[in-house]
Amino acid sequence: MFRRVVSIALSALVISGCVAFGATHYDELFGPEQPKPRMVTSQLGGADYLEQVKPILEQRCVVCHGCYDAPCQLKLSSPEGIDRGLTNALVYDGTRLLAQPPTRLLFDASSTLEWRSKGFTPVLNERAQTPEANLVSSVLYNSLLLKQSMPFPQQGVLSDEFDFSLDRKQSCPSIDEFADFAKKQPHAGMPYGLPAVSNKEFKTLQKWLLNGAKMAHLDDANHVLENEIQTWEQFLNQDSIKHQLVSRYIYEHWYLAHIYFSEVDNQRFFQLVRSSTPPGEAIELIGTVRPFDDPKVARVYYRLMPVRSTILAKTHMPLALTEKKLARVKKLFFTPDYEVAELPGYDAELAANPFKVFRSLPVKSRYQFMLDEAELVVKGFIKGPVCRGQIALNVINDHFWVAFVDPEKNSNPAVNELLLKHDEDLVLPAAEQSNALPLASWAKYAKKQSDYIESKTELADRLFNQGSELDLNLIWQGDGDNENAALTIFRHFDSATVVKGFIGQEPKTMWVIDYALFERIHYLLVAGFDVYGNIGHQLNTRLYMDFLRLEGEQNFLNMLPLSHRQRIKSHWYRKSHLSLSEFINRKSLLGAPSGIRYETDNPQAELYQKLKQHLNKVLATHYDHTQVPAPLAALNTLPTSAVNLLPQVSFIMTQTDDGQYQAYTLIHHNAHYNISSLLNEQGQRAYDEDYATLVPGFIGDYPESIWYLPNAEHVSAFVSRLQVISNEAEYQKLRADFAIRRTHPQFWYYSDLLHKVAKQTRGVEFGLFDYNRLENR
Repeated sequence: MFRRVVSIALSALVISGCVAFGATHYDELFGPEQPKPRMVTSQLGGADYLEQVKPILEQRCVVCHGCYDAPCQLKLSSPEGIDRGLTNALVYDGTRLLAQPPTRLLFDASSTLEWRSKGFTPVLNERAQTPEANLVSSVLYNSLLLKQSMPFPQQGVLSDEFDFSLDRKQSCPSIDEFADFAKKQPHAGMPYGLPAVSNKEFKTLQKWLLNGAKMAHLDDANHVLENEIQTWEQFLNQDSIKHQLVSRYIYEHWYLAHIYFSEVDNQRFFQLVRSSTPPGEAIELIGTVRPFDDPKVARVYYRLMPVRSTILAKTHMPLALTEKKLARVKKLFFTPDYEVAELPGYDAELAANPFKVFRSLPVKSRYQFMLDEAELVVKGFIKGPVCRGQIALNVINDHFWVAFVDPEKNSNPAVNELLLKHDEDLVLPAAEQSNALPLASWAKYAKKQSDYIESKTELADRLFNQGSELDLNLIWQGDGDNENAALTIFRHFDSATVVKGFIGQEPKTMWVIDYALFERIHYLLVAGFDVYGNIGHQLNTRLYMDFLRLEGEQNFLNMLPLSHRQRIKSHWYRKSHLSLSEFINRKSLLGAPSGIRYETDNPQAELYQKLKQHLNKVLATHYDHTQVPAPLAALNTLPTSAVNLLPQVSFIMTQTDDGQYQAYTLIHHNAHYNISSLLNEQGQRAYDEDYATLVPGFIGDYPESIWYLPNAEHVSAFVSRLQVISNEAEYQKLRADFAIRRTHPQFWYYSDLLHKVAKQTRGVEFGLFDYNRLENR
C-alpha cells in the first residue's frame, strides 16, 4: 500500500510540474531504459490482462488508437502495439518528397528494440521494474492520471484548446518530455477530448501497470481450426506452376481480408500472408511494402496467420472460407483447359501489371473470382490504407450505385484480345514504386489510358453495330443468388463505406464496372498503393483514379439513349474546366444506340428502375431507407437548410416500448457541380443540392454525431425540430437536448450501449467504431 501511495504521489508531482525529471534523473532513479519481456500465457498471469484490462483498453482507448491513423501511431489494439509505443512520424503525409520506411506492426520490425531504433518511444516503463517506476515512468499512466486530475466540462462545447482536426499537429511526448507537455497542455490527458475513465477502470489499469503491464494473447485457435487451416494451406501451396500462379492471384486479392471459417467458428479471424516457411512450420513473414513486391526468397508460401489485434470497424473485411468456397475456387481456376508455361517474376514494372502477370489465367476466371466477393474487393480501397482524408476521396461522388458487366459478355475472344494487345497501356502508377515524379509520370499514364479507351470504344461500337445488344443483358445478375451484383458506395468527406444493394434515393451518378476496370481499381488503390509513398506516388494515384471513375460512369451512360448521353454527362460535370482526364475520355461515349426501350424524357431514372428490376432477386435490403418507420422516415426528405448543418455520419439510437433498441444512420450527402478539381473541392460544392438518407442499422465506421431518443415522444420532437433548423445556434440547441456529446457525463455508458447494439446488428461484420471524427458542436 505504501508503495502505491508513493507512486501516485510521484506521478502527481510530475504532472503538476513540481518535479520535472529529465532523462538523467530517470536514469539515476530507475536505471536506463531497456525493453522488457511482457508477454505471458493466459495460464501464467495473462488472465487478468485478457479479462480485466483488455476490455477497458478496447472500449476506452482503441476507439481512437487502433490503426494507421491512430494519433502518434500508438496502436493500443494489441500487445505488440502497446509495447511498440509512439512516434511523431506521420503515416499520412501528402507533402513528403521522399517515401518513408513503413512502420507496420508485425511486418516491419520483429522486436521492441527494433522499434526503438526506428524512433518509437515507450508508453510503458522500460526502466527498473519496481511498482514506483512502473507508474512514474509510464507515459500511458501519466496520460490517464493527467485526465483524472483536470476537471472536464459536463456537457457543452469544448473550447478551442481542444483540436480535433484530422491533420492537427501531433503531441507525442516521451516520459522525459511529459512534465513540460502537461504544463503546456493540461487538458491533453487521455482519453483526449472525452470524459475520463471511471475510478474503477482507472484503478484496474493502475494495478496492471504497477505490476509490470504483463500482456497475453487469447489462446491460439489453430488447434480448434486445424483441419480448416490445413486444408486451405495445402491447397494454396501445391507445387505445380499453375497452382503457384493461381495462389499468387488469390493472395494479391485477399491479403487484407479477415478470414474466418463460418462452418466452425465465426469469432476467430486470420490473415493470408506470404511466408518463407511451408505449412507445418512457424510462419516467417515476408514483409514487403506491396503484396506483389519481390519476396527475395526462392519459394513463397501462403499461410493463414491469426489476427491478434482488436477488430475495428474501419479495417474489418470479413471473408468466410467454406468447403463450398474451396470448390468454387477450384472450379474457376482448374476446370478450364489452359497451360501456364512459366512463373512470372517480381520486377516492379511487371508485378504492378496484373494483365501481364496473370495473362495465362483465363480472364473469365479472374473476373468471376473478383465478382464473387465484389463488396470485399471494393472494401479494399474503402477500408484499406488509401482511404483516409479528403484529398484521397474527392475523386468520387458522395453517393452512387455500382453494377457489373456480366462475365459471359466480358470474356469473349475480342475482349480478351483487346486486353492482351493493350497490356502495356494498362500498366499502373505502382510501376514507379513509391518515389515518383508526379507530372512526368502522370502524363505517361494519361497517354496509355487514352490509347486503351480509344481502342475499347472502337471495339464496343463495332460489336454493338454488328448485332450485339447494348441492353440490360450486359449486366451481371449475381448468378441468381449473389448479392455482390449490386453495391452502393457512400463517401463521408474523409472516409467512405460500401454496402450491398442499391441503397438510398436515386443517386446523381452510377458506375458499371467491367473486368479491366475492376482489376485496375484494385491494383491502383489497394495492392499498388503505398501509404508511405511520396507526394508524386500519392498524386499520381489520385489523378489516375479520375480516369477510372470516368470510365465507370461512361459505361453506365452508354446504356442511355444516344440523345441523352452527353447531356447527362455535362450535367455531372457542370462548371468544370476541360481537364486532361475528361479530354482523354470524351471519346468513350459510344456511337452505337442503346438496345433498351425508354418511354420518358428522364431515361436515367428509368434505367435505375430497370436495373432494380433486372437485379431484383439479388438486391440486398438490409439498409433499405424505405423500411424506416414513421416519424423517422421524414428525415429522408429533410430540407436542404437542415441537411447543410448535419455532419456526414450520424448514429441514432431509439428505444421501443418493450425496451428494445433500434439503430439508424443519417447520412449527409455533399453535392458537387463536378469532382474534377483536386484542391478546390469547396469551390465545386452545390450546397442547394445536398440531401440526406436515413437507413436502418449502421453505415460508416467514424460516427460524427450520436443521438439517443429513449421514447416515442423524443423521436417525434427530434424529427420535428430537425426539419426546421436553419442555423448553427439551432443545431447546437438540438444537440444539447438530444445528442450524446463528447462532454456528456454518461458518454461511456452510451458508447458501450452503441457497441452492444452494433454487435447485435452487424454480427460477423462488427468492429469497434472510431471516435476521432466526433464533432465538437
